[in-house]
Amino acid sequence: MTAGAAAPEGPGDNGAVTFYDEIGGEPTITAIVAAFYRGVAQDEVLRPLYPEQDLGPAEERFRLFLMQYWGGPTTYSDRRGHPRLRMRHAPFAVTPDAKDHWLQHFRAALDEVGLPPEQDAQFWDYVTHAAQFMVNSFE
Repeated sequence: MTAGAAAPEGPGDNGAVTFYDEIGGEPTITAIVAAFYRGVAQDEVLRPLYPEQDLGPAEERFRLFLMQYWGGPTTYSDRRGHPRLRMRHAPFAVTPDAKDHWLQHFRAALDEVGLPPEQDAQFWDYVTHAAQFMVNSFE
């Protein structure tokens, strides 16, 4: 599956077990995203990139996106349309330093949840590529 592609339907629709199911579904992704945003909230490089005073809406969007990406409910696209990640992040200067901070908090979130090594590696591989893809400024 490529980033931004519509997620396959869950096991209730075609019987296939998705990565979303393998890692524990919504509770696991919710825990990862919550841990990630706890780090973002305290980060002097990343926090200014979030225009909303309350990070709750950003946390919800990211949670819904990851759930859909990994094969869970399509709530993200149902509410917001196609993810268009680069377009949605274009107004913000995503520098290599911001990418590194983002990855630091995501790594800490994955470590906190403690996925099995193979699933951790798969998740980490996706987010490292996605983070690099989002860099849009070198200033």
